[in-house]
Amino acid sequence: MSIGEPTDEELELIRRRKLSELQRAMADEQKAERLQSQLEAQKQSILRVILTPEARQRLTNIKMVRPEFAEQIELQLIQLAQAGRIRVPLTDEQLKETLRRIQSQRREIKIRRI
Repeated sequence: MSIGEPTDEELELIRRRKLSELQRAMADEQKAERLQSQLEAQKQSILRVILTPEARQRLTNIKMVRPEFAEQIELQLIQLAQAGRIRVPLTDEQLKETLRRIQSQRREIKIRRI
């Protein structure tokens, strides 16, 4: 055995340390996933209160096509409902009108090349 080579005990200690780090990382990841699922469940519960079933279905359909956009809409609706700025429950027609307004605001941005 040369001077620079680790002993079997040192290798075992390194293996144990790595295993412990992996187990800690997995536990942290599981904890984050549980927290995320709890937050999602709370959000869905709030949406059930502030949206009619038809409006919720429309939002679900949007989520399948544009998940990031639907996420933003959900958060905005929850904030508006908590601030008392929308009538609860929001119907499908009201949701469609809200979506139209949001889309028209996005389309107003124009870039012209000179």
